[in-house]
Amino acid sequence: MADLDLLTQSLARNVRRWRTERGFTLDTLAARAGVSRGMLIQIEQARTNPSIGTVVKIGDALGISVTTLLDYEQGPRVRVVPADQAVRLWHTEGGSYNRLLAGTEAPGPLELWDWNLMPGEHSSADPHPSGTVELVHVTAGELTLEVDGVRHAVPAGASVTFEADAPHTYGNEGDVPTRMVMAVSVPPVR
Repeated sequence: MADLDLLTQSLARNVRRWRTERGFTLDTLAARAGVSRGMLIQIEQARTNPSIGTVVKIGDALGISVTTLLDYEQGPRVRVVPADQAVRLWHTEGGSYNRLLAGTEAPGPLELWDWNLMPGEHSSADPHPSGTVELVHVTAGELTLEVDGVRHAVPAGASVTFEADAPHTYGNEGDVPTRMVMAVSVPPVR
């Protein structure tokens, strides 16, 4: 089975499983996630490959990580994720991308990401649930981070943490690629 087909099947199974476990109807999850009921039906029937933004919204609404939604293996307590199994969820023709390296539920979703932003490119994110925190370490170039309309310059070697319950954008306004590693911690669903 191709990687994309495997991810589509895993997403379908896991959204249905976690929605049922949380006791959410399709309408409830659609309202919580801000996506249409029809989109959820297509996802649960493995008939679509939603955008990373949609997957993040569903994970946030369910209180689980993107890794858990895309997980096609139930692994042991220690799980090594080989480099070729990191999932690239966003990319541009200019060469920017992000890769979900690993994630877990402890006690809420915790994700580790690898990012590459090419000069002049940006990636915007909708607000996450209240209590979500992001930690970013820039390894090359300079990140222009905008949180709730306020811009922050984060040079190579520096790190930044922020509450991610407001609109935020990762940007590269320099002339060299920006590389960064990001961890996202989402509180468990109450």
